[in-house]
Amino acid sequence: MSFADALEENRIPPRLGDVSLRYDEGRMVGESRPPTWPRRLLPELCLLLGALCGLASVSSLLSTPSHLGAPIAWGLLAAACVGLGLRLEGRLARRRFVLHFRSETLRLEHLTWAPGTTRTQVIPFDDVTSVEVVHRPSSGRRALLVAWSSAPEQPPRQAALVEHILPSEEETLHRVSRMLRNAFGLKASVPGGP
Repeated sequence: MSFADALEENRIPPRLGDVSLRYDEGRMVGESRPPTWPRRLLPELCLLLGALCGLASVSSLLSTPSHLGAPIAWGLLAAACVGLGLRLEGRLARRRFVLHFRSETLRLEHLTWAPGTTRTQVIPFDDVTSVEVVHRPSSGRRALLVAWSSAPEQPPRQAALVEHILPSEEETLHRVSRMLRNAFGLKASVPGGP
């Protein structure tokens, strides 16, 4: 029995931490849940405010070309609002991971600085070196990380698959981390695991 068949027979937990999990036609998919409406709206409001400040800068320059103080101030405020909007958009930490069992690859997708675009990495299962559970001191919660190295001489790279895991999700965390270790062909007793 293949790992994909075993996964299909054993139900995947529907969620862990900030991620919704599902099994879909030979793939295990984990997607961070959409942010709350106010968190999603705030970056867009900052970008809109930046556009309005830019418009105010141009209109004040056209109405009083001899006074440059107001247009410069409006322009700086526009740049600050756009920068804040893009930074808030990047902090939404939207991500997705997909385990393709047929091609034995892990695909990681992360939001980049530009709204609506993603950065994708494809990692062969053989390059994955560990699946670790780490404690995040700032929030008191845990995270599930995957580490990989495409060449022995390169230092391993890490990416968070799941963030904001609550203490009440300990059993689900143990189950998902064991499932991932088995999928990647790692030993069950990896240091740093649950």
